[in-house]
Amino acid sequence: MQRGHRNLTVLVMALLLLAACQPVGGQVAAPQASATTVEPADGGAPDAASEATSEAAAMDHGDMDHGDMDHGDMGDGPFDAVFIDGMIAHHEGAIAMAQQVLAESERPELLQMAEAIVAAQQGEITQMQTWRSQWYPDLAETMGMEMEMGMMEIPADESKPFDQRFLEAMIDHHQGALEMATSALEQAEHQEVRDLAQAIIAAQQAEIDQMRGWLGEWFGAQ
Repeated sequence: MQRGHRNLTVLVMALLLLAACQPVGGQVAAPQASATTVEPADGGAPDAASEATSEAAAMDHGDMDHGDMDHGDMGDGPFDAVFIDGMIAHHEGAIAMAQQVLAESERPELLQMAEAIVAAQQGEITQMQTWRSQWYPDLAETMGMEMEMGMMEIPADESKPFDQRFLEAMIDHHQGALEMATSALEQAEHQEVRDLAQAIIAAQQAEIDQMRGWLGEWFGAQ
């Protein structure tokens, strides 16, 4: 009887222990996810994955401020200053070629055009220099516009007549001016620069058309 009583005591204790181990309500609570970043136990920096996630979130929320990009600038100065510096250099090339025509050509048509180029483009250079000193007195000379300016001199290749070489070179040169002036119509800050650009486009496109006509008429070239 003593042994049976002992076994009954053990059974009762086991049942009590089993009941104590059961969660309230009979359900196991699920672990809750924490929204707080877990810091390393040693107080060091967050791991690489956490940093990458933070950086991606920052970029996604506009940390890259595209409003800081100034579309009026072209690398080393305001657009108008860069345009002026580039167009002055471009005009100087045209004047040098026109002066060479005055010295070497015998065609009245080309002599007349060369004189017109020298007069018009020297006047535009003087005007642009005035604007440059008024608008940007403390700005160092820029590198000019980053685009193709066209041929800047008459080739020395004597396999073609001089007049043909001049026409081909000046057509290419004028096309460079048209590209620069077209950019100014879209980007220039000053109305004076936009007006000049429009005048350059009108005058030099007309000269291109005339020179192409002479190329075909005199040399059978396009």
